[in-house]
Amino acid sequence: MRTSRHNNPGGKPEKRRMFTKDMQKKLAIAVIVITLALFSLIYVLYSIIQENQDNYNQIVLSQQNYESRPIPYRRGDIVDRNGTYLATTEKVYNLILDPRQIMSDEENCLEASVSAIVNVFGYDAGTIRELIRGNSSKQYIRYERQLSYEQKNTFEVLKKETNEKNAAAGSKARVRGVWFEEEYKRIYPYNSLGCSVIGFVNGDGMDGAIGIERSYNDSLIGINGREYGYLNDDSNLERVIKSATNGNTVVSTIDLKIQDIVEKNIRQWQEETGSDRVGVIVMNPNNGEVLAMASDQTFDLNDPRDLKGRYTQSEIWDFGLKEARDTYNRRNKEETPITIEQVTEHFSEEEIRSFGYQVAWNQIWRNYCVSDTYEPGSPQKIFTVAAAMEEGVINGTESFFCDGYQEVGGWKIACVKTIGHGNLTVTESLMQSCNDCMMQIAAMTGKGRFSKYQKMFGFGSRTGIDLPGEADTKTLVYDEENMNASSLATNSFGQNYNCTMIQMAAAYCSVINGGSYYEPHVVRQILNEQGAVVKRVEPKLVRETVSENTARFIREALFRTVSEGTGKAAAVEGYEIGGKTGTAEKYPRDKKNYLVSFCGFAPASDPQVLVYVIVDTPHVEDQPHSTYASGIFQKIMTEILPYLNIFPETDPEVSPEDGGQGLPEREGITDPGAGSPATEETEAETKVYETDEYVDPGSSEGVPAQLPQGAMEKDGEDEQPQETESVPESSGDGAGGETETSG
Repeated sequence: MRTSRHNNPGGKPEKRRMFTKDMQKKLAIAVIVITLALFSLIYVLYSIIQENQDNYNQIVLSQQNYESRPIPYRRGDIVDRNGTYLATTEKVYNLILDPRQIMSDEENCLEASVSAIVNVFGYDAGTIRELIRGNSSKQYIRYERQLSYEQKNTFEVLKKETNEKNAAAGSKARVRGVWFEEEYKRIYPYNSLGCSVIGFVNGDGMDGAIGIERSYNDSLIGINGREYGYLNDDSNLERVIKSATNGNTVVSTIDLKIQDIVEKNIRQWQEETGSDRVGVIVMNPNNGEVLAMASDQTFDLNDPRDLKGRYTQSEIWDFGLKEARDTYNRRNKEETPITIEQVTEHFSEEEIRSFGYQVAWNQIWRNYCVSDTYEPGSPQKIFTVAAAMEEGVINGTESFFCDGYQEVGGWKIACVKTIGHGNLTVTESLMQSCNDCMMQIAAMTGKGRFSKYQKMFGFGSRTGIDLPGEADTKTLVYDEENMNASSLATNSFGQNYNCTMIQMAAAYCSVINGGSYYEPHVVRQILNEQGAVVKRVEPKLVRETVSENTARFIREALFRTVSEGTGKAAAVEGYEIGGKTGTAEKYPRDKKNYLVSFCGFAPASDPQVLVYVIVDTPHVEDQPHSTYASGIFQKIMTEILPYLNIFPETDPEVSPEDGGQGLPEREGITDPGAGSPATEETEAETKVYETDEYVDPGSSEGVPAQLPQGAMEKDGEDEQPQETESVPESSGDGAGGETETSG
């Protein structure tokens, strides 16, 4: 065949491509091989899946969120020195709803579950129903907290009975999707007893707010455990539980019985007579342990924020306005301070009320014995005498003439007895609480040595007590640099400087126990969950203050103060009681308000217990009588001495051991009048022995008004409850300043 040139212009022959049979065979073989390979791969994959199905199921299922929940720890207990529970923890239950589980079978589960919840807990059915329907994708809703075991058990019994009854009747209705989560609740078995010492925990139950609960929070808290969920080899859900570590038990130095006696007598005083404030501290003078500490301001530890009957809404609003103003001015120191009237321009009504509640709560939570300061008055006089004796200025045999006043720095500063006591020995000057003698002794000592001993006795520095909120009195006490003649004179009898109750009690203990100043404390030891001691709080000897000879002299003088002098109202029949009265005129002086006190101990020759009582502004016309405080002391001592197994002494006047003297003769006491019983002649000559300590109001005028630097500042503002931003000034406390009289 010839190729047409017309169709093939180039004249070259055309190549024809052919798909030969050989090629077709090869293609068919390739297709078959590939197909077989695919089938083989499918078979292998199928085999792998069949052989490892459980493992793959676990891998897939493990990606899902299985329940893992914390297991709460139990907060440690607080017990008194005898093991009685002051604060403990009980298990409670939170009501948990699982809407997803309920709504997965809404027809059979919703109404049955809602009905059971309503029947047991009394909630509104419509509210519960809408909550479940509106959260159908959720598995965890905590609806109610801190239900009792009885409530939980009642629901579980009803659930079981309902489900069994419906199943027997052929009904598919079930109670499901409702369960309980364990939690712990803090319980205070004695409600308000010892409230300011024990303290309470914040709303979450995790941290202490005040008292021992706060200062020993690290020992009381534990570590949460956890429950984990995982799948086993059979793809079943298994659980691993890591147990919680519970908190330790704190053993306090408080004796519940003594605390109850103290608070009972405070209540009785307030109900029968009343005063602005009352405070009482009971201590073991030989180791610094606080056996009881209380004031008239109490609150229920189980409901510490209850202000019912305490403050009106108007008072809370006023608190809030003042606190909001102070807060704004503190935060904006560079700006012009705002006034009360401008507060609403910067704070909302809600914020102001919040401030008001914080102030109100802080006032009822404040520990008066630790956080408030005042001018102590005549209990100071033993330190004036002790300092002079330790420095060799006096030896106790001297006599001083009291003409009713001392002229110091151009000012006339009066004595308790404005007509004068006449000649007094050192012992008698304490017995009659003579300001004139104290001023003379202090002048002989000098401001340098006097100031040194004030610091040695702990005035002007914190005691270190293991409670939060102790006042800082550093700026409320004179030092050598800023003390002048008039401040030295007034300080000698306890006016024109401030201290706290715990400072005064600790200082007194150091003198009457022979000179050992122990750090006051409210905790003895810490126990673990098994009851083993993990920490002992040993008595901490801080320093030595006076010699044993000085201590003996002071103890003897204070014994005679009660048996013959101004402290007769404190006497307890059959017991040797020593102590010192106090009547301090409060600042500002023109108000003529007084703080009366008594600090005493027993037995006088070997002190085993000290009780310090303060009555701030008695609600009577004639305030300046130390009898008010001495009477409370006497009632407390009458009850606690037998309880402490301190037995009555033989009649001091006929005791064969001491030859009729009030106390056994002590080495180093050379005052010829010390230790001898009062005679009719002595009593007639010194009638002040027959009366309680009394201050003649207005007996001194023109006293200089000097103050220690910073004496008008707030005290005790550190370490306050976490919910409170600031602390109001303590009500009715003298902040310092010169004095008129003190007894």
